[in-house]
Amino acid sequence: MANRYTYTNTIKEPDTNKSYLESTIYPKIKASDTDFYVISEASDRLDLLAKKYYGDTTLWWIIAVANNLNEANFFVKEGLQLRIPQNISKISNDLQKINK
Repeated sequence: MANRYTYTNTIKEPDTNKSYLESTIYPKIKASDTDFYVISEASDRLDLLAKKYYGDTTLWWIIAVANNLNEANFFVKEGLQLRIPQNISKISNDLQKINK
């Protein structure tokens, strides 16, 4: 499974010789009948939820995008209902299409 930077291009500044990553564009993740929902607990973090439900901490961004969590914070407020998408292959393919 691709992490969020797999399809992100690198830009090299000719003057400074520094490299930068372009912005990653995330796909819209529509709700699906296969999604399930959890209520967040005090100790929940996006990377740990991704590990628990996907077996891969790098897929945290799927949960963040699906739930419009744009605060640049791995920690999730307690008591939030979170949608956990299950169609990660399609989501990963959409990420690839958008960023190629």
